[in-house]
Amino acid sequence: MIKCNVTVCGIINRDATTRTNKEGKPFFTFPLQIMVPATDGQEEASCYRKGSRVEIDGTMYLKHRGDRTYFNLFANEIRDVAADAANTLKGEMVFCGKVGKNIEEKKDKKDQSYTMFSAFSPGTVADGFEYQWVRFFCFNRQREEWLQPGVKIDAKGEMGLTVHNGKPNVSCRVEELTQCVADSSNSNQ
Repeated sequence: MIKCNVTVCGIINRDATTRTNKEGKPFFTFPLQIMVPATDGQEEASCYRKGSRVEIDGTMYLKHRGDRTYFNLFANEIRDVAADAANTLKGEMVFCGKVGKNIEEKKDKKDQSYTMFSAFSPGTVADGFEYQWVRFFCFNRQREEWLQPGVKIDAKGEMGLTVHNGKPNVSCRVEELTQCVADSSNSNQ
């Protein structure tokens, strides 16, 4: 599971439309366009028009399907902003998943040590799983002994998003990192 509490500023691409969820409750939806840097609330839908610049506070879930990554944003608050407001996507990531094969100890430009590793979070689709990878950076802390390939983790930290070779690159600057220990009373694990 990858959940991010974010603030996003961007341009509405299409007029909002009202839909109904499985429980019959109405909600509205619209696509939001933001520029991602490269390294290489229930209101009337008519208020949200194509070309409007808005800032949204909410919860964003990442899902990987085939060769696409979806960023589903559930808004808590939507505000109009000035037309020249910068595109932004910032927030905190909450991650639960499994560490990949490579864990690297590195030094930054100031000769400070940090740990870098990738981990994945599975999502169920039809008859199988899809995986979303996230790159983690642990600054100002020693590497935990339990941090090994294949270990399940819970992580919290500042979310980062860039695009490299046309694909989203999701990262997290870790603030909290714990080993996920299976609950022995849960027979499904």
